[in-house]
Amino acid sequence: VMFHALRGAGAWMQDAAGGEVQNAERHTPVRVSDVADPMLGVFMESVESGHSSHALSASVAAELGVRAAPVRMDSQAKYGVISRGEANLFMRFPRAGYVENIWDHAAGVVVIEEAGGIVSDGEGRALDFSRGRFLNNKRGIVASNGKLHAAVLRALARAHHAGVSSS
Repeated sequence: VMFHALRGAGAWMQDAAGGEVQNAERHTPVRVSDVADPMLGVFMESVESGHSSHALSASVAAELGVRAAPVRMDSQAKYGVISRGEANLFMRFPRAGYVENIWDHAAGVVVIEEAGGIVSDGEGRALDFSRGRFLNNKRGIVASNGKLHAAVLRALARAHHAGVSSS
């Protein structure tokens, strides 16, 4: 599946079976889910524990009352899964020394936002892609369907206040 978006116009997906876009004129609009109760949410985190603190993600998920185990996913696929409503939340909190590449996130941010979701750092600020090839972000990445975003940021702040860190 290939995802594409245009600022102010929406987000879509197309079948790309066999590495080729099939029926290029036929694309399906995507929308994030309407899940507003974190207990019913599907949350994702990075596969690589060296890239992200699974302990901090687990603390936030527990604070929110998320019942299901996390789905571990990397690449731009995580943004596609949220944009078409199959998951509601992705959290990635970098460990000391790890720096994100902008190409791992920039296109996915547009897809989620155009599908109705929100992507921010762990304090609710927009990700800054203007500083070269690296995303100098020590506060992590939170991508959601939008309905869960404020609750996630509050739970993250409580986890930090309780001493849970991404190190």
